[in-house]
Amino acid sequence: MRSFRNLLAAGAIAVSSLVATSQAFAADIVDTAVAAGSFKTLVAAVQAAGLVDTLKGAGPFTVFAPTDEAFAKLPAGTVEDLLKPENKDKLVAILTYHVVPGKVLAADVAGKETTAKSVQGGELKINGTNGVTVNGAKVVQADIVADNGVIHVIDAVILPPQ
Repeated sequence: MRSFRNLLAAGAIAVSSLVATSQAFAADIVDTAVAAGSFKTLVAAVQAAGLVDTLKGAGPFTVFAPTDEAFAKLPAGTVEDLLKPENKDKLVAILTYHVVPGKVLAADVAGKETTAKSVQGGELKINGTNGVTVNGAKVVQADIVADNGVIHVIDAVILPPQ
């Protein structure tokens, strides 16, 4: 009887581990970016802009996500300035310029030159003829699928036209 209880307990642990593991793979865009670890600046900016709930929403969204290194390429003090409460509108405009409604995978643009309207309202030029670029920023990792969309990692911060 004791070994049967041990077996049941082990089975329950295995099932709970399996459930926890499957839940770990089910993440929205924000949680996926946090888990990646290379988007600390982007996540801080999304939080400062008040966009966390939006990007955790139903979507789907396509996010062209600049890495921490991409943000570091901006002129000194730019990120710190953008994170100030008085610059929230400008930060929101920049961040939403990196987001397209819908789920666009790399295969959807492969071999094509096209445009997409960003959530900010501006047009993004997408070139999929030699790798993929978005307004000149190179997609360095494509198709990171989240529950509510997809992330494409880019090597530069793209700024909306002024």
